[in-house]
Amino acid sequence: MNDFEQTDDEEMSMSHDDRPLAAVAGGAGADHDDDHAGAAGDPLEARAALEEALYEIKRVIVGQDAMLERVMVALLAGGHVLLEGVPGLAKTLTIKTLADVVGGSFRRVQFTPDLVPSDLVGTRIYRPDSGGFDVELGPVFGNFLLADEINRAPAKVQSALLEVMQERQVTIGGETHAMPDPFLVLATQNPIESEGTYPLPEAQVDRFLMKLVVDYPTPFEEIEVVGRSIAPPPAVQERLTAEALVRYRALVEQVYVDPGVVAYAVDLADATRRPGDHGLADLQPLIEYGVSPRGPIGAIAAARALALLRGRRHVTEGDVRDLAADVFRHRLVLSYDALADDVSADAVLERVIEVVGGGRHVGLSEDVA
Repeated sequence: MNDFEQTDDEEMSMSHDDRPLAAVAGGAGADHDDDHAGAAGDPLEARAALEEALYEIKRVIVGQDAMLERVMVALLAGGHVLLEGVPGLAKTLTIKTLADVVGGSFRRVQFTPDLVPSDLVGTRIYRPDSGGFDVELGPVFGNFLLADEINRAPAKVQSALLEVMQERQVTIGGETHAMPDPFLVLATQNPIESEGTYPLPEAQVDRFLMKLVVDYPTPFEEIEVVGRSIAPPPAVQERLTAEALVRYRALVEQVYVDPGVVAYAVDLADATRRPGDHGLADLQPLIEYGVSPRGPIGAIAAARALALLRGRRHVTEGDVRDLAADVFRHRLVLSYDALADDVSADAVLERVIEVVGGGRHVGLSEDVA
C-alpha cells in the first residue's frame, strides 16, 4: 500500500484505482491521454516524486494524512487553505516541514487585534542618512505563509492578506513587488473561541480554495506523537525544488477533464442552490445561499492536481467527489433554521454528494455525458 492508498474503513479514505491509465479514462479521456502522452512529462514520475515528499513530511507529522494530501493539492493547484482546528494539531509544524521538504522559505504571522496592514505586507521607511525612503517588505514575502488565527485581526488586515492571495503581488509607494513562486497561505481559525475575533466575511472566505477541518488524532496516533516528542526530532531532507513544482504545475494544467466531469461538479454546486430540482427539497429550508461559481471552478482545479497525485492524466468523478466537501463547505451559507437545529455544512454536503452522485437524479452531468 503506498502513501496515497487507504483501507475502505478509514475515515476520509481516498483509495486509488490501479488499473491501466487508458482503461480508467475511457472514451475521450483515453484518446486525450494517448495524444498527449509524454508531451509534458510522466504523471507516474510526478506521483513518485510527490509521494516521496509526502513520505518525508510524514516522518515528522503523525496522522493528518488527509490534511497533508490536500495541502499538497492546494500547492499544485495554486490555491490557498483555510484550516479550522483546536490548538495543538500540528498546523504550524505541518507548513514549516512542508517548506523544508520543498526547499522554500517559511513565514509565520500571529494575527492580533492591533495588527495593521503594513505589519503584514511591508512599508516605506525614511532613511535620514540618504534623505530617501526604502521599502521594507513584510513577512508575506515567503513561499509558505502561516496566518495564525486570521480571525483575530481586524477586517482591513484580513483584506490586505486576501488581496495578496488573489493578486500575488503587493504595491508599496508606487512600486509593485511580486510574490515568490510557489506561494501558499495556510490560514488557521480556532473554532472554540469567539471572544475578540473578527469573523471573515463570506465573500472573502470564498477566495480560499479549500477549508479543512482537522480533528484530534486517534489514541494510537497520539501515543506515537507523545513518543516522538521525547525523542530528538528527525532531520528533514529536501525532496523537491521550486523548479520541480513549476514543472508539476505545468503537468496539472495538462490533465484532461471530460465535459461530463465538469458538468458533475456544476451539478453538485447547483444542488446547493436549487436543492428541490435535485430531489433534495428537504434541504431548501437549511440553505440560505448555495455554493458560488468559484466552487466548481475550485473543485475541478483541485481534482486535476489530485489526479496527478494519483498518477493519472485525466480527472474522474471520484476525484471531484473526494474533494467536494473541502472545496464547498466554506462557500455554503446555512439558514438560521439550520444553525438552530445544529445542522452543519458537512451534513448538508453529505446529502448532496450522496444523492447527486448516487444515480437518483438525472442532472446536468448525465445530460452532457
